Amino acid sequence: MYFRIILTILFFGSIHYVSSQTYTLQKSLQSSKTNNLFLKAEKINFDLALSEIITSKLRPNPTLNLQILQLMNSQYFAEDTRFYQNKNRQTWWQFTKIFQLPNQRKYKIELAEKNNILTNKNYAETERNVFYDVANKWLEAWFFEKQLEIINIAKNNIDTLLKINERRLKNQVITQTELLRTELLVMQYEMKQKNIKQNITNKIRELKLLIGTQDSIEIDKSDNFGIQNNAKLDSLLNFAIENRSDIVALKANLQTTETNIKLQNANSIPKPELGLVWNPQNTVPYFGIFATIQLPVFDRNQGNINRSKVEKIQVEQVLIATQSKIKTDITNALYAFNTQKNNIEKFKKLLETSQIILDNVRYAYLRGGTTIIDFLEAQRSWIETQQQYYEILQQTKQAYIQLLFATGQINLLAE
Repeated sequence: MYFRIILTILFFGSIHYVSSQTYTLQKSLQSSKTNNLFLKAEKINFDLALSEIITSKLRPNPTLNLQILQLMNSQYFAEDTRFYQNKNRQTWWQFTKIFQLPNQRKYKIELAEKNNILTNKNYAETERNVFYDVANKWLEAWFFEKQLEIINIAKNNIDTLLKINERRLKNQVITQTELLRTELLVMQYEMKQKNIKQNITNKIRELKLLIGTQDSIEIDKSDNFGIQNNAKLDSLLNFAIENRSDIVALKANLQTTETNIKLQNANSIPKPELGLVWNPQNTVPYFGIFATIQLPVFDRNQGNINRSKVEKIQVEQVLIATQSKIKTDITNALYAFNTQKNNIEKFKKLLETSQIILDNVRYAYLRGGTTIIDFLEAQRSWIETQQQYYEILQQTKQAYIQLLFATGQINLLAE
């Protein structure tokens, strides 16, 4: 009884172990959003940015300074005193603190907060690029899965034909050459199957790394991920200009550079250091105040001020260039997507025709109405047509992924 229970647990446990999850494109993106190792490393920047905010709010530490001057020549000692007594010594206690001007602290904190916002926007851009890699890897795996489907169908047909031809050879209906041709084709298909399966394994392994899982996964071959997109160019451009993560990051960076200019201008004013002095001289107490400030004769922070202005100009130029590139990228992607969609509609007729031809030639061949050469040619034409169709379908999906990437909508797909 116990032995049966143990076997049952092991059996169902093994089923759970080998079971695999089916991943649509959206599920792959969502998994990478949570589990991608590179994104996890990038998230550490959030904590770093928050640390910078904490640092910016800290005020300068006070300084405690002690100086002791000891009289060394005994002939100058006070009467009836020795070396170690206070009358032969001067002590200087100084307690001071550097005071930041109001705008200096204000803009330092503001710059740290702007950098924190920029870190978040840059993370979204990193996500966009990771999602693009995930989508392309998913599509590559999908394409090889479809190629395997085609080869499996063709091989099943040839396997059936091989059995039929083996009987027909025994009955002397066909020649041995026809049987050998059939066997050769079976071996060729088996080799193609192995190669495609290896490609699928490789792509799945690469996809698992990107989505951050060690579980067994499969590609949802029926997923079209909203491929029927009919959005117009103007609306796509407007969306990208307002929402694409690199544009948003550049706009945040522009605000950061503006704050940095204010900070560097504020830092051109020297910070005063103020404090108190307690100075017992030969037991005679003195009390005073301490004040020091750098005179801005040579260094007025000119270099950092100029650098901050140049950085702003640079970000503005990058923003303009990126906006121009967005228009080109979206236009090309949309044109490619619409072109491939039209090609798919035209190619569906070729698929039907190639299938009819193959069925008719196979029927005629099995009844002796045509030669095996005609059948093999029809089979080859059918496979090529199928492969070309899925190549066009892959190109359509690729163009759509490129369109999602160019507009920034790929980030929304991962929500």
